[in-house]
Amino acid sequence: MNSFFDACESGLGPPDVVVLNAGVLEQAPLEELTEAQWSRVLDVNLKGAFLCAKAAWPAMQRRRSGRVIAIGSISGTLGTPRASAYNASKWGLTGFMKSIAEEGRAHGIFCATVLPGSVDTDMLKQTAWPPQITPDEVARVVKFLATDAPLTMTGAAVDVFG
Repeated sequence: MNSFFDACESGLGPPDVVVLNAGVLEQAPLEELTEAQWSRVLDVNLKGAFLCAKAAWPAMQRRRSGRVIAIGSISGTLGTPRASAYNASKWGLTGFMKSIAEEGRAHGIFCATVLPGSVDTDMLKQTAWPPQITPDEVARVVKFLATDAPLTMTGAAVDVFG
């Protein structure tokens, strides 16, 4: 991850915006959820975000600006049967982003989390939930946070569920 951001910085300069947008879902009741399934979800959804933000962070600190936007989930604010690993990873992502927002504030680094509800995606098709919003609607919120949201919103978790 570090070599990726080093190469990007060498060719393009430090990142202006990093969007943390990885997510996988493993559905199973707790008694059937395996440790491997739990680890996969936490590694992709939370550890991946940590590693990506950590790799981009030094360049943003040197520049004294930048924006890190994470795609969380409304599931990071509630419980859902058969989705304990997913929900835990998205709750953790919101907490992680709120923490780095406080670290980044003094360096001019803005951090926020988008908490979409039922977005019309392939992942949603694995669930019983009907789509209520489009990926484009979520992208518009991400664009606002990445460009126009004031620094006073750093640490925000923005609900997007129509």
